[in-house]
Amino acid sequence: MSDLHHECGLAAVYHLVEGDPSPLCTSHGPDEVSRLVPRMLLDIQNRGQLSAGMTVWNPARSQLLTTYKEVGSVSEVFRMNHRGKYESLMEQHSGRAAIGHVRYATCGADDRGYAQPLERPHVHKRKWFAFGFNGQLANYPELRAEVLAEGDSHLVRDNDTEVIMHAIGRELAGDADPSPVELLAALSRRFDGAWNLAILDARGRMIVARDPLGIRPLEYARLGPLVAAASESVALLNLGFPADSIRSLEPGTALVVDGATTSVERFAASAERAHCFFEWIYFANVASTMDERSVYLSRKRLGEELARAETVPIDADTVVVPVPDTSKAAADSMAYQLAIPCVEGLIRNRYTGRTFIDGAASRRQKAETKYTPLREVLEGRRVILVEDSIVRSTTMKVLLGRMRSLGLAREIHVRVACPPILAPCFYGIDMSTIDELFAPEFMPDNALTEGAQAEMAARLGADSLRYLPVEAVARSIGLDAGSLCQACITGRYPTAAGARLYDLAVSQGSHGGAGRTYEAVR
Repeated sequence: MSDLHHECGLAAVYHLVEGDPSPLCTSHGPDEVSRLVPRMLLDIQNRGQLSAGMTVWNPARSQLLTTYKEVGSVSEVFRMNHRGKYESLMEQHSGRAAIGHVRYATCGADDRGYAQPLERPHVHKRKWFAFGFNGQLANYPELRAEVLAEGDSHLVRDNDTEVIMHAIGRELAGDADPSPVELLAALSRRFDGAWNLAILDARGRMIVARDPLGIRPLEYARLGPLVAAASESVALLNLGFPADSIRSLEPGTALVVDGATTSVERFAASAERAHCFFEWIYFANVASTMDERSVYLSRKRLGEELARAETVPIDADTVVVPVPDTSKAAADSMAYQLAIPCVEGLIRNRYTGRTFIDGAASRRQKAETKYTPLREVLEGRRVILVEDSIVRSTTMKVLLGRMRSLGLAREIHVRVACPPILAPCFYGIDMSTIDELFAPEFMPDNALTEGAQAEMAARLGADSLRYLPVEAVARSIGLDAGSLCQACITGRYPTAAGARLYDLAVSQGSHGGAGRTYEAVR
């Protein structure tokens, strides 16, 4: 749903010293491989629209690491619509290795100071590093308190990314020079939550790591001397890497690139998995494959699940309408199974901006212009409206009202290709309190009943509402339920700190607490 906040996305690229220039760098040489980063970030722009940036390593410059970042979309930040300014930026930030980041704020202020990568300059090259972070640390309040308790220590930013920078810096303090495995193992013992990292230091060593539970996706590939990694496979595929060369980085492992060598090394035991199911349902690009599971095929199967459960009478006036764009695969599949048309009854205005970036009042105003109902398609019809999820319900309420008043739909039956969102996420999705969620008010015992769905339909202004059951998620993705993080639909969290925050969120909800849950821990 468009009122759900995205997370962040990572990209990394490295042209090894040995060998001929990569065939994927035909328009530029190995020392300008950083030019690939904006292209990669465009492909994962769905993961963050607030800011973008990259850090580049170039041993031929006295400024070994250079970081460029700004608030805005990828094309805005890198001036991609102005050839001269884009070329100037690429020349100023050319290099043999680079990491990139797109961000949406799960915590912290919406300004340039919070844009990533974060860089920590130092006179010693091994201590001079930059990094990008995808995820969220559930034990951030405790980690923050530990840092501030260290006498002269101080934190400028109100987010977990600066805590991570402090933790990395601490492992490099004094004469310490840990290997990538030793560094990440130390971080793993302290961190609770989702924490994919891309680190680049002034020696030219790049480390791309996935947390031991694998909550967030991370893909990598190598073709000749070119090595790259990204949060989603589509960014690698569109660079030209063959599909069969793209691999998911195993949880608890890191891709380490150091000049002429590359390796994948394990830094933490990883017997359990907790892949975020929402990546397949909503977040990821439909063209991506993560952990060997296709996003498109997962959404297609969700539509099949919806079709099997459908009870609305089907006649010549019944149509399926997707809410653009992430629900289209499920809607197409559902319509095919029911043998009825799937039509574009809603046209999305792609230039209104993301509705989740603003407060509730502004979000409602933008929702009113984000979708235009097509009267010629909807008038007099029984509409089965397919949505990928309902989180806060702001957009859905506005949308249903416009479909009736402007589109003149006779009936609107909402079908959600996801179970009800009942609990906050503390691993990188910005829904941190129970009170902001739509479904919990109608499901005090977390039971999805016909009565609860009827009440929710009445609140939304729909003729009926049906969610998918929890067990449909694992079936559709093709993974065992035990290897998925489904905390937001079950209330069962894969980490200890996440479970503690949920208990606090329940307490806050019952006592009218306001603000993000982790803010109450301080």
